[in-house]
Amino acid sequence: MKEKKRHKKIGKLKTREALTGYLFILPWLIGVIVFVIRPFFQSFNYALSSVKMTPKGRIITFIGMKNFTQILQEDPTFPTELVSYMTKTVLAVPVIVVFALIIALLLNGKIRCKGAFRLVFFLPVIIASGPVMNQLTAQGAGSIPSMNLSMLESILSFLPTFMVSSIVYLFSNIVMYLWYSGVQILIFLAAIQKIDASLYEAAKIDGGSGWECFWKITLPTIKPMILLNAVYTIIFLSNNEQNNIIVLIKDAMFGTTGSKGYGYASAMAWLYALIIVILVVLCALLLLSKKDAYDKKVKQAKKDLRKQKRMQAKARRRGKKNAKKIQKAC
Repeated sequence: MKEKKRHKKIGKLKTREALTGYLFILPWLIGVIVFVIRPFFQSFNYALSSVKMTPKGRIITFIGMKNFTQILQEDPTFPTELVSYMTKTVLAVPVIVVFALIIALLLNGKIRCKGAFRLVFFLPVIIASGPVMNQLTAQGAGSIPSMNLSMLESILSFLPTFMVSSIVYLFSNIVMYLWYSGVQILIFLAAIQKIDASLYEAAKIDGGSGWECFWKITLPTIKPMILLNAVYTIIFLSNNEQNNIIVLIKDAMFGTTGSKGYGYASAMAWLYALIIVILVVLCALLLLSKKDAYDKKVKQAKKDLRKQKRMQAKARRRGKKNAKKIQKAC
């Protein structure tokens, strides 16, 4: 009876804790349902429809895939902007992530005024956003004035035109892209500081150099953070104010002259989202850590041990049954 009461108390306590947890995440759940899930399905419905705004309300007419075919076949700018976005993102993400990793390694060293340097590298994330970034890029603050872009174009003339334009755009706005590395630097710095110092001490005792410690200890340990920063950078660049595709979608939805309406803009947004998902999946496939062979052997040994224990338990039960049968027979 005491054990039953104890189990009931434990069950009530777990239920109370679960309800408390759900209560804490309830505002987030409401926000996701209202501001994410509902607009998600609503925009997909708009993408397959012709939406007209009238004084009496919205008139939604289902037209199937006509918005998508019109974008891909008749729109001269949006498909080219998608290709340009993909090439620019593929080029910019490694630059930002590698720069953030280098700065994080430098900030992790024994230098004075670490907090001031961290503030310097994170400050653009706070200041250089929205209208401020537009003003800075309009005044040429995001580029290096002494860089000869015409010579760069002549050197890269053997490449396709869209690749040359993307590379030139990257170098012409290299300072702006490096401003986007503040969050990534902090993530890398936190990951590096979590590495056990005894690993480096053991490697140095065995004669490992700093370069070897980086490739054998630091890089494999922070590999999940590299994937996290790469995905974060893709999403950040995709939602950035400097992105021409965002401007095209806004003009198609809210533009006064030549606007195509909510349905056409929603179809553009879904195509854009598909490209972003493809980039994130490719990034994940490239950077996902493979399972270590040692871990596989450990898991297999644990499975064999559990199997052996089950066999021993079965043997004991059979032995007890046989002993009872012998006692009854006697």
